[in-house]
This record gives sequence, structure tokens and C-alpha cells, in this order.
Amino acid sequence: MTATIDAQAAFTGTITPEGDDRLDEARLTAWFEANVAGFTGPLTVAKFKGGQSNPTYRIDAPSGPYVLRRKPLGKLLPSAHAVDREYKVQAGLAGSGFPVAPQYGLCTDDTVAGSWFYVMGCIDGRTIWDGAMPGASPAERRATYEAMVDTLADLHAIDIESVGLSDFGKPGNYFGRQVDRWTKQYRLSETERMEEMERLIDWLPRTLPEQTRTSVVHGDYRIDNMIFAHGEPRVLAVLDWELSTLGDPLADFTYFCTAWVQDNAGRSGVQDLDRKALGIPELDEVVARYCARTGREGLGNLDWYLAYNFFRLAAIIQGIKKRVIDGTASSAHAKATSERVQPLAALALDFAIRAGA
Repeated sequence: MTATIDAQAAFTGTITPEGDDRLDEARLTAWFEANVAGFTGPLTVAKFKGGQSNPTYRIDAPSGPYVLRRKPLGKLLPSAHAVDREYKVQAGLAGSGFPVAPQYGLCTDDTVAGSWFYVMGCIDGRTIWDGAMPGASPAERRATYEAMVDTLADLHAIDIESVGLSDFGKPGNYFGRQVDRWTKQYRLSETERMEEMERLIDWLPRTLPEQTRTSVVHGDYRIDNMIFAHGEPRVLAVLDWELSTLGDPLADFTYFCTAWVQDNAGRSGVQDLDRKALGIPELDEVVARYCARTGREGLGNLDWYLAYNFFRLAAIIQGIKKRVIDGTASSAHAKATSERVQPLAALALDFAIRAGA
């Protein structure tokens, strides 16, 4: 049983950076002056409480608030924490009308902040950490969920050539490459043998679905990775593009669907909520809306996609678990998160068995 947390309280706001999280304000000011159009100092630095992977800071200055995301310090897994890719995809999408924060610059000089980082605008809006949306009306909840579906469908409709992202990932065989990637990442951070993961590592590559479309995929699309307008169900910015690439849009959409098969526990899951009373659409409504907006006739074998998504999540969180053990995890909530590996692997196997494993 997952313990319920008040995510809104736990993750909202900033803290004073300590230890390795501290940034050299003099060096940072010099970089901002040289690279951020319109910047005027002095600046002050605070660290956002939320976020697990790449340490994220709020920078305040007379010219306005900014957000800085950097790689964590210490030994990192290959291809993890690629802030340069986060910057590239958002900079590309910024010109398309898709809701992302304005991008101000990427720094690949480790001497400025201890690791690579990029700077973007700080969007004035609200983050919803809890999928139950406490305090909202049923109509507001439904409209918010519909806005999330529509925004994801809009991302998948963007012409990758026109936004300069045709080289952002490899074409074709997305699920094959992802299963291989997350198997390798899992092996690199493995701390004990898990029978469920072993069965999935054997079964998933033998049952890959055919890929019929390629788009930008966000990779972690859920309610708390976007900023909504104050007082209305409109997405102002999608955040946290660390796992984005070119791939099969159904991977993105079915990851979003995992909220309907996970209990809430104060986070994005909605499985155990009274969705009808709350106004949260059912999973079949969400699938139908996405398919209608993207010109699909339907979505077959959802159980396979759910098995894949929970396998991938288990592999990602195994990486966090290894960082907790190694002492390099970025967030105070990392230890609690790391305990979710085995339950996620078991959930992935449940869906694999439903899909015929």
C-alpha cells in the first residue's frame, strides 16, 4: 500500500540550496550577463522543492524570474540527465505555438555551476500535484483533463521538420530501442534480482507492437509536469522534457493513461477515486478523445503498452534507488520514491500477463 502524501505541500515552493546544491552567484551573474538577453542583476538563487532528477532552481533578478535546470553532480548513467536535449526540444517547440517556457540559453561549461545547465523563463501559473485536484469543481476537473489530452495530441501533431527536430531521435523501432535502453539502464543500476523484471526483459522484446507514426514524445507526461493558467483549465507550459525524443506517440499517450490504473496516494493516479463524482473522465473517454483528435480509429492491446510503461518506470526508479544508495540523489523524497521499484515491476508483469505473457 502506497502511503498518501500531501504532494502540493511537499513539492510546492523553494528552499535555500545547501552543500553541493549551492551555486556560485558571482559566476552565474557573469554568465547571465553574457548570455541572457535583457538580464539585469543582481540575482538570488533558491531551489525548487519538487523534482527528482535534475536539480531545478528559481533565479530572481530585477529583470524578472528565471528557472535554471542543471545536471546532478557525481557519476551519472549514460544518456541520463541530458539538459542539452531538454533545452533543444523546448527551443524548437517554442516557435510552434506549443506551450513551453521561453528558452534563454544553454551552458556546457562545468565551471559556471558545477555541471551543464540551461535557463528558461519562469511561467506565472499553477502546478497541480494531486490528480484528484482537491478544491476544484467537477466541471473544472473534467476541463483540465480534457486540456491535458488535447495538449498531448497537439504535441504529437507537430511537424518535426518544421521545428528543426528531425535529428532529435532515431527513426523507427521506438519500442525496441526503448526496451533495450531501459533494460541496459536497469542492469547498470541493479541492486538485487527481481523475478518480475527478468520475465519482462525476456517477454517485451518478443512482443513489440508495430510503429506507424513518429512524433516528438515528451516521455513523462502527467498532471504535475505542466503549468496551468490561474483560474482556468489551460496549459501554459509543459515542463520536464528530460526523457523526450522522437518516437511512437502511443508510448507518450499510454504513459499518461497509467494514471487510471494507479491509486492516487496524493499524486497523479486516479484509479481509486470516485471519478464520476469528481468529474474526472474515464479511461475509455480519454482514449476516444485522443484518437479523435489524432485521427486514429482506436487503440488496441492497451495492456501491452501499460506493461511497457510500468517496466520503464521501474527501470527509471531503480536508477533513483541506486543514487540513494550511492548518496547522489537530488531530492529529499528520493528514498520514498526508490521503494516503488518492486511494486511497479509487479504491476508491469500483471499487465504483461493480461496481454498474453
